[in-house]
Amino acid sequence: MKISLLPIVALCALASSVFAADYQVTGVVKELTDAKITVTKGKENFEMARTGVTLPADVKVGSKVTVYYSITATKVESKEAAKPAPAAKAGMAEKPAKAEKPAAAAK
Repeated sequence: MKISLLPIVALCALASSVFAADYQVTGVVKELTDAKITVTKGKENFEMARTGVTLPADVKVGSKVTVYYSITATKVESKEAAKPAPAAKAGMAEKPAKAEKPAAAAK
């Protein structure tokens, strides 16, 4: 029996594009609270909320860790002001539509 992998591959591609991308960062724990974890990688600090994440017992400030995370939008605001419709200039009347030329009489 011959099985085509195309439907399976297409389904996997569709599923991965629907869900948010996952990321990871490896670095040293700079700060650790019940609400957040801050990891330093090079000169950058990555601060992430801890929502329902249980840490291994040996993780403490100064530990080298890899944190897996995703980015989720919680709110979106528009920053563009509503643009008013352009007003017609005073004294300028709209141009009348061009009249079509009559068709030439057939000879």
